[in-house]
Amino acid sequence: MSVNKQDRIISVLETIDVESGERTRLASFDDHIEAPNWTSDGRRLIVNSRGQMYAFDIDRGTLTAISTSFVSRCNNDHALSPDNQFLAVSHHTAEDGKSRIYVLPLAGGHPVLVTPIGPSYLHGWSPDGQHLVYCGERQGQYDIYRIPHLGGVEVKLTDTPGLDDGPEYAPDGRHIWFNSVRAGLMQIWRMDPDGANPTQMTFTDANNWFPHVSPDGALVAFLSYQKGDVNPDEHPPNKPVSLHVMTSDGGEVRTVTTLLGGQGTLNVNSWAPDSRRFAFVSYLLPD
Repeated sequence: MSVNKQDRIISVLETIDVESGERTRLASFDDHIEAPNWTSDGRRLIVNSRGQMYAFDIDRGTLTAISTSFVSRCNNDHALSPDNQFLAVSHHTAEDGKSRIYVLPLAGGHPVLVTPIGPSYLHGWSPDGQHLVYCGERQGQYDIYRIPHLGGVEVKLTDTPGLDDGPEYAPDGRHIWFNSVRAGLMQIWRMDPDGANPTQMTFTDANNWFPHVSPDGALVAFLSYQKGDVNPDEHPPNKPVSLHVMTSDGGEVRTVTTLLGGQGTLNVNSWAPDSRRFAFVSYLLPD
């Protein structure tokens, strides 16, 4: 029986200084680690691996499991509440395998179902802590939705052909950033919190994914695949990708590093509290 390379991958948890481009390796794992969220105290990174959630202590270099009860098939779409008391996760439920969103204490505990309809892929938590935004597939179409953070009626915020994904609030709550194929290639967009005034923010000859606004609101980090390496609506793993920053007013796009990655590298907001660094995961494949 052949062994899938994905089962033997080495995950490297790193940070990067956005001014100097200096990369700092925090740890490497002989397993698949994805999607770091930086806690607001600067001490931990929340990651997922093999369906479980973990907290990585930056100073100690230790990885500790977060108890999530029956929610044991988490993917790399998760987010921390603004006060860091709660963790929202996307979990592939047992009944049909579709991703649904749950909220539980960051310290671990009983998960509460937020989105009965699936698939729903979490990406952002509003600055006031009241709403979640996510990508949902309904009747074959992927759009962006908003819902109260403990459940309720979901509100559809986009309605265009093709994929709208990766929604995330700006820290001041004035915009939701997202990525969309509506212009052809996958590009970075933003809109008002109610879905009005969608505005294209990148115009590069690449497929740009997962915009993350820094805590001070000044910069936006995102990931790019080279044109032709992937279809615009795909974000596979183990591809040559680049990480970029631009000013939040849509200024010049600047490349900060390149690496092997994609899916799992920068799916969620991983900015440090000081807005000078963000965390990401790169990957090494066996020969």
